[in-house]
Amino acid sequence: MRVLVVEDDPQTAAFLGKGLREEGHAVDLADNGKDGLFLATTETYDALVLDRMLPGLDGLTLLRTLRGAGNHTPVLLLSALGDVDHRVEGLRSGSDDYLAKPFAFVELSARLDGIVRRKADSGAGSEKLVVADLVLDLLRHEVTRAGKKIALQPREYRLLEYLMRHPGRAVTRTMLLEAVWDYHFDPQTNVIDVHVSRLRQKIDAGFERPLLQTLRGIGYRLGD
Repeated sequence: MRVLVVEDDPQTAAFLGKGLREEGHAVDLADNGKDGLFLATTETYDALVLDRMLPGLDGLTLLRTLRGAGNHTPVLLLSALGDVDHRVEGLRSGSDDYLAKPFAFVELSARLDGIVRRKADSGAGSEKLVVADLVLDLLRHEVTRAGKKIALQPREYRLLEYLMRHPGRAVTRTMLLEAVWDYHFDPQTNVIDVHVSRLRQKIDAGFERPLLQTLRGIGYRLGD
């Protein structure tokens, strides 16, 4: 998943970023409401972790603004205010779940998975990505081609998911570095080439029609 964490406490933000990245997610961080709103409305995320008390623009106002604009990205709201009235207010403002501070990371992770899963369950066909005979099941975390299961490593899975969300489009190395590796700079390594090569072997080897193409000087494309 690609997750946006909007949290003004540096320690909490670093803790969440580290934990989510260790689980294989790409994470963007914002330490105030205005920056959080900008990122949430200009980038695409699978989920948001949003602190209620933020400088510049509070979490509830940010949330209501997103929902008012038709943005339905799953949101987990965090707050030190954990009584029933505050939880109800957060849920009525548009959050998908509410977690009171302090919290255990394992619970946050489970709740985050839960709100993303519920969105997938409620969306018609949104639980699967399909390109030709290649299918990625987001709920089962499984990949098949022509009905044959393909075992992928976590990074290969994230790479394939990103490519399948952009079928037939040129995907640049910079896009992959940011979305899959969470790098906002070029590390000057061949890490992308290595993973693409491994992925190509798994999804194309033994099949008549290759799906993963290299676009010289540009990046890669999955499908026609």
